[in-house]
Amino acid sequence: MQFMTQIIQNNEQWLLSGDVVFANASMLLSESIALNFTQPTTIDFKEVTDVDTSAISLILEWERRAKVEKASIKFINFPQNLVSLAKLYGVDEIIAS
Repeated sequence: MQFMTQIIQNNEQWLLSGDVVFANASMLLSESIALNFTQPTTIDFKEVTDVDTSAISLILEWERRAKVEKASIKFINFPQNLVSLAKLYGVDEIIAS
């Protein structure tokens, strides 16, 4: 069963669901531009079903955007395969919090 990939804002939280992979990373980035950063914004990966390295790229891009907009963001509920990828690529500090 395949889940539809989406990102929605619910108050101060961005909720991701479905696969966060190369095939839809650009769509997720484009859709996230319309979302507002609140103080702080929590980006929740709880409903994410699969990831590849593009998920790391999205996280880094959202961190860059937050810095430019002087917003505070935090990430929660990383899937284990994302944690493993971050460690493999030496960027596990992005998931350390």
